[in-house]
Amino acid sequence: MSSITIRRLDDALKSRLRIRAARQGRSMEEEARQILKAGLTPEASKEPNLAEAIRRHIAPLGGVTLALLPRRPMRQPPKFR
Repeated sequence: MSSITIRRLDDALKSRLRIRAARQGRSMEEEARQILKAGLTPEASKEPNLAEAIRRHIAPLGGVTLALLPRRPMRQPPKFR
């Protein structure tokens, strides 16, 4: 495992990290690791999209082409008395 030192960290930012870590029940060091991990994971940068997730799951099975039905004139609305 490697380690890094972050110099010139703003006091307000360090305080926010300390508070966030306390809320999560973690040390500041562990919270910083989690933030870096989440920020550098490729999926973390994308917004979750249900349609795309379904498309990726179904795409290997092949597509379906549906025939379009011919358009007809609209029906007359019912008359209520």
